[in-house]
Amino acid sequence: MAQNRHWEQDKDATVYIGNIDERATPAMIYEIMVQMGPIQNVHMPRDRVTQSHQGFGFVEFRSAEDADYAAKCINGVKLYSKNLRVNKASADKQKANEVGANLFVGNLDPMVDEKILYDTFSNFGRIANLPKVARDDNGSSKGYAFLSFGEFESADEAIQNLHGQYILSKEVSVQYAFKKDGKGERHGDKAERELASQAKGRGIVPETQPVPPAFLSTPAPNTQAPPPHPAGFDPSSMAPGAVPIPAPSHAPAAGFAPQAAARVPPPYGHPVPPPTGLG
Repeated sequence: MAQNRHWEQDKDATVYIGNIDERATPAMIYEIMVQMGPIQNVHMPRDRVTQSHQGFGFVEFRSAEDADYAAKCINGVKLYSKNLRVNKASADKQKANEVGANLFVGNLDPMVDEKILYDTFSNFGRIANLPKVARDDNGSSKGYAFLSFGEFESADEAIQNLHGQYILSKEVSVQYAFKKDGKGERHGDKAERELASQAKGRGIVPETQPVPPAFLSTPAPNTQAPPPHPAGFDPSSMAPGAVPIPAPSHAPAAGFAPQAAARVPPPYGHPVPPPTGLG
C-alpha cells in the first residue's frame, strides 16, 4: 500500500470515501476496501499542523469495475460511529462543470437580472455556469440566484468581496450553495477542493458555458461628428474646457442696409461743405 506517493490515480478506478471517523487509519480503510478488489493506493490528506487526517480519502483500485463494486457495497457501512460515504471520483465529473465552486446569492433586488450578476461576479474569475435567477411563473425574481466558477479561488474571492455588499438597493448574501444530496452540506469542502486540485494538475479543465452576446454588449459610442471650426481657427490655442465662438460673418444679413458713416463737423470758423450728390 503506497500511502504517501504523489496522487496521480486513474480516477475511473478510484473511489472517494467521506465521513471517516477521526480514529480510523489508512490501514483500516485498506482492510475494508481490499475486500472489493486489489488496491493500488490509499490516499488520506492530512492536516499540515496536527497531521491527523481530514475525514476523507481516496482509494485507487486496479480496475474500474472494482471501484464501481466498492461504491455500491461499502457506501453506508459504519466505521466506529460514522457511516462511510463512498462514490466514484470519476474524471468525468470534473468535465461536467461539477468542480464544486457553486455559489448561492440571496436577498437580491427584484431588478437584478442575470447580466447584472454576470457583470458583478465575472470580475473575480472565469464563470463556468452562468448566473441563473430563480423566478416564479410570472417571470418575477424570487430574490436569489445560483452560479459557479471554474476555480475555488475565484469563488472564495467573490464571497470575500461581495458578501454583505449592495447590488442595487439590497445587501446581498453570497455563500457556497448546498449540495443536491440534501444532507445539509455546502459545496467548497476539503474533498471537493482536493478533487479539483488533482484534476487541475492533470490538465482537466471544466467546461464553461458560452457567454450570451447580450452579456458582452456595451452602449454604442457617440459617432456624431463635431461641428467644423471656423476658417483660421486654431483649437490648440483654446483653454481647456473653453467653448469656441465662431468668427462673425462680414456679409450683411438679408434685408439689412448698412448705416452711412456719421459726418464729422468741420473745425470752428470753416464753412460747411455742400452735401454730396447735389448738382
